Amino acid sequence: MTPRRVLLKRALGAVAFALAGLLASAPVLAQGGPVVFAAASLKNALDEIGAAWAKEGKPPVKVSLAASNTLAKQIEQGAPADLFFSADLDWMDYLAGKNLIRPETRTNLLANSIVLIAPKDSPVSLTVGQGMDLAKALGDGRLAMGNVDAVPAGKYGKAALEKLGAWAGVKDRIAQAESVRAALLLVSRGEAPLGIVYATDAAADPKVKVVGTFPADSHPPIVYPVAVLKDATSADAAAFLDFLRGPAAADAFRRQGFTILDKARSGS
Repeated sequence: MTPRRVLLKRALGAVAFALAGLLASAPVLAQGGPVVFAAASLKNALDEIGAAWAKEGKPPVKVSLAASNTLAKQIEQGAPADLFFSADLDWMDYLAGKNLIRPETRTNLLANSIVLIAPKDSPVSLTVGQGMDLAKALGDGRLAMGNVDAVPAGKYGKAALEKLGAWAGVKDRIAQAESVRAALLLVSRGEAPLGIVYATDAAADPKVKVVGTFPADSHPPIVYPVAVLKDATSADAAAFLDFLRGPAAADAFRRQGFTILDKARSGS
């Protein structure tokens, strides 16, 4: 072999070695559909949106539903997910503070409201507002809510009750659930006479009725942010985020009772 060929062979070997190193260090994009960690209250809307996405020939979306606090902690501990769809700003901020989301993808997409619910056949009548006697309306039962220290719906509910002067009378009579859907189930089954859930949850369960809606100024604004996670591996993660911000998803969200935020596409 001539010296020139020897040098060429060595050069090609060096290039191949360097390329292998680059490929080894580059993130590997999974070919499966995106994995979405989403607040439990988004179940019905995401079921519909996921079906619409798959109908376009895209890889099926895998959705893991739980309370936003539970999902954020799982992500922090390394659970494999591509997007996080939270029911409040605090838990998205929590992950952002730990550099676990791609900040340029963050979008404040939806708004919601919280309501007081009772079983469908309940005779309870109560005007939700300042000075309401919630303790009397409960009778011997308990008020079903998401965990008031961690679950977004629970935090919103506690804030509203404090603002309306009703918290002191019921704080020792709370049936705290692991998610808003779990609180909904307690009322739906008749295990709790009253509960506080999102308006969208109440609309999704025919076994409950809305007693009243909490004033918007009685609690922090209910905002649902969504973002692609820093360690996302699905090649379709960004595309599904765009789909969530598109017209087909907007129609599905509205059908479930959510409000689309005007500036959702800018993430502001």
